[in-house]
Amino acid sequence: MPDTMPTITPDNWGQFSTSTLPSSIAPATPALPPVPAESEANFPALGCDRFAVLGVQILNVTRLQGIQAIETLIRRRIGRAACFYFVNAHTLNMAATDPSYREVLNAGDYVFGDGTGVRWAARLHGVRVLANMVGTDFVPQLFEQTAERGYSYFMLGSDQPTVAAAADYARYAFSGWRLSGYHHGFTSDHAAVIEKINALRPDVLLVGMGNPLQERWIHEYRSQLNVPVCLGIGGLFDYWAGNVRRAPAWIRRLGHEWLWRLYQQPALKARRYLIGNPLFIIRVLREFHSDAKLYCKTNSDLQIT
Repeated sequence: MPDTMPTITPDNWGQFSTSTLPSSIAPATPALPPVPAESEANFPALGCDRFAVLGVQILNVTRLQGIQAIETLIRRRIGRAACFYFVNAHTLNMAATDPSYREVLNAGDYVFGDGTGVRWAARLHGVRVLANMVGTDFVPQLFEQTAERGYSYFMLGSDQPTVAAAADYARYAFSGWRLSGYHHGFTSDHAAVIEKINALRPDVLLVGMGNPLQERWIHEYRSQLNVPVCLGIGGLFDYWAGNVRRAPAWIRRLGHEWLWRLYQQPALKARRYLIGNPLFIIRVLREFHSDAKLYCKTNSDLQIT
């Protein structure tokens, strides 16, 4: 009889031991073919379209494409860390009012769209988004589908109790990956943290400092990191530590997880959602009408009378 895969959550992971877990938490995808020889100066192209929302360029990808890109980067280890960012309505609102942050996001190597707001804004421009690239779903799927391949990760961010609890959970939930180490995000000695990460040589660095700190940190130190892949993963460690609960699956499928977050943390999230969401809609509509006027003016200038 094959092992029955247990459902592991931040609430029940402590009842499992390494002896009771199946050999892999989830079936691994077939191994990828060897990487073809090509210039190491280039990151793998995903062969997909881009679209822009409030001045930020976003890749229109499936989750499988994102996972394959990360695996390719891990196996190449070309030198500089590749930066993966997940942008949602809140992130884009900040980028709309902070040009320097918008430049940081656009300097990312892979920028994915997260949430209903991004999908709605893309649809307004006639773009059908292929997948909702929510970081809190993407990272577990990455770990599950590439289990037992010898990959490792380092966790950076949150406070010490949270990142420690999240690390304990991740060790059990994703036993097919090796946890190299972890460190809280409240540090001023960045050189020492980078030295620790580089000594452990993880394949993936998960940076959970929240927006915009995590993207700024990755952008500033990526050339010093001996890591193939850096992912800015927002509040993932809070979920893994059990500080915050994920919305039920049916709410997530409807694209309304923000309502669940607002219900759980009204004081913390009220401004972000009750003010931020309408502001995002206004900004996107203003951008859309501005683009439409520019398009009409351009076509008018080209007409021959």
